[in-house]
Amino acid sequence: MRVLAFESSCDETAVAVVRDGRWVERNLIASQSEVHRPFGGIVPEAAARAHLVNIVPLLEETLDWLDGGGLALDAVAVTYGPGLAGALVVGVNVAKAVAYARGLPLLGINHLEGHLYANWLLAPGEEREPPRFPLVGLIVSGAHSDLVLMPEHGRYVRLGRTRDDAAGEAFDKVARMLGLGFPGGPAIQRAAERGDPTRFPLPRAWLPGSYDFSFSGLKTAVLRLLEALGPNPPVADVAASFQAALVEVLATKTAQAAAEYGAAQVVLAGGVAANLPLRQMLAERVGDRLRMPPVSLCTDNAAMIGAAAYYRWQAGARAPLSLDAQPNLPIDQS
Repeated sequence: MRVLAFESSCDETAVAVVRDGRWVERNLIASQSEVHRPFGGIVPEAAARAHLVNIVPLLEETLDWLDGGGLALDAVAVTYGPGLAGALVVGVNVAKAVAYARGLPLLGINHLEGHLYANWLLAPGEEREPPRFPLVGLIVSGAHSDLVLMPEHGRYVRLGRTRDDAAGEAFDKVARMLGLGFPGGPAIQRAAERGDPTRFPLPRAWLPGSYDFSFSGLKTAVLRLLEALGPNPPVADVAASFQAALVEVLATKTAQAAAEYGAAQVVLAGGVAANLPLRQMLAERVGDRLRMPPVSLCTDNAAMIGAAAYYRWQAGARAPLSLDAQPNLPIDQS
């Protein structure tokens, strides 16, 4: 089964073709980093306009490739939430138009569910066993930091979520404080490579008895530290200390949930999943049960949407052409 998939929930415009929920045959992404970098964060209206500019050329290139190779499509899938309302609407409407014009069924996919399914994806010709259930998934993507139990395809029990700033938001805001630019995650990781993660004992919000996360206090602690350090702070050491505090909480809570719920595997998902110290600490805590997408599939992409759509299709899901964007769609209402 071959799925044409669209993703436009935030600042990446993406179109992909995925076969049988696992093999990525085409994966095109137009990044908006340069659009938003001067502002130090995502500007929703600018994101929506950029999607309008980018999505048709990506679609035309993909359809030319499909038609030129005589490859038939079986379905169209699209992210319909959560995300920025204006950005989501662009992808949803283009996907509905293609489904209608080509007489294909439509599937609406939760963006967070898609991130989990990046762990199922392979390059053409590659073979690997899919993740095993039950699994615990850590989704750290943009404004989301969710810990979920996934007992089988399409079923999600949210064990914990962020109570304030998500991990990705904290990375962006601290990077802005340190003058490291946007996006914050890669910038802080690069700076931290030259720093001492033990120099500043920044707080960890453990929230005992809960799998929830909270990074607002950590962000504020960095701000107060910088005020105390004055005009020439040791940026590398501050970045390393901040990153160590954030990563330790994410990895520790994920490992605890995996033990409590008897997870056969642990999957890491979302843009922050590209963070090397997080990947390393989780590998130390859960061993060979850990599955992680390649870094190229951690950030927003349409291939992960195509993967999730295949398993939704197998379960009988279909979306009407009246499908609309749902900016606040939670993972456990996919």
